[in-house]
Amino acid sequence: MAEFTAKDVQDLRNATGAGMLDSKRALTETNGNREEAVKWLRERGLGKAAERAGRESQEGAVAVSSDAGHDAIALVQLRSETDFGAKSPDFVNLANELATLVASDGEEAVDQRKAAIEDLNIALKENVQLGEIVRFQAAPGNVLGSYLHVQNDRGVNGVIVELKDASAELAHDIAVHIAFGRPKYLRREDVPAEEVEAERAALEAESRREGKPEAAITKITEGKLSGWFKRVPGGVLLEQPFARDDKRTVAQVLGKAEVVRYAQVVIGG
Repeated sequence: MAEFTAKDVQDLRNATGAGMLDSKRALTETNGNREEAVKWLRERGLGKAAERAGRESQEGAVAVSSDAGHDAIALVQLRSETDFGAKSPDFVNLANELATLVASDGEEAVDQRKAAIEDLNIALKENVQLGEIVRFQAAPGNVLGSYLHVQNDRGVNGVIVELKDASAELAHDIAVHIAFGRPKYLRREDVPAEEVEAERAALEAESRREGKPEAAITKITEGKLSGWFKRVPGGVLLEQPFARDDKRTVAQVLGKAEVVRYAQVVIGG
């Protein structure tokens, strides 16, 4: 027969949020082994972790990591319910560990740490979940860049980018711009036609309300539409004013270099 005390039951109950009877049964089934009892409860969806599963996780942390050869880079988001939970050292460390695993071994590598994520659910009493996971493997000759904006001891705005015919320094500069410019599209052609037409119609109506001459409406509208493509945040990356020199666009800063792809994850944004 398993040997454990009433205090053991209470401690398990406090740690997991499970009921008294469930906690007692877990210790009975695992011969009083606390770690195994926690696992037993988790596997059966007992305790507060099960109740938390439906709660929204709008906070969290972002981590960025590259592999040993710097030809693969990963961006991982770990979600939590509160910024208090997301700022805890265990939470931030796990996010960093997950990014390192993904960079080295691929996106499926996060499965190795599922138990650790579940343990955080219990320890923080929050609904902790994996968010976005992105991994770029650079094509031959291409370079990768990244940027992580840290706030209150955790990453909150992470970017990874792949460039062709560029230096690592330029890739980093473009990543920094993306972090603050938050472009929605890479190039103008990527914007859905229906979205462009809806904006064009709205701008034409605006110009008419302003009493602009009818003959000039089309030209004025196209000028405003170009400004719409450049908007920060949310516009077209190549047309945005460069963050470090707003007299030049990102396309002008790139010159002959080319943005192959990029990814961005922003906590709460």
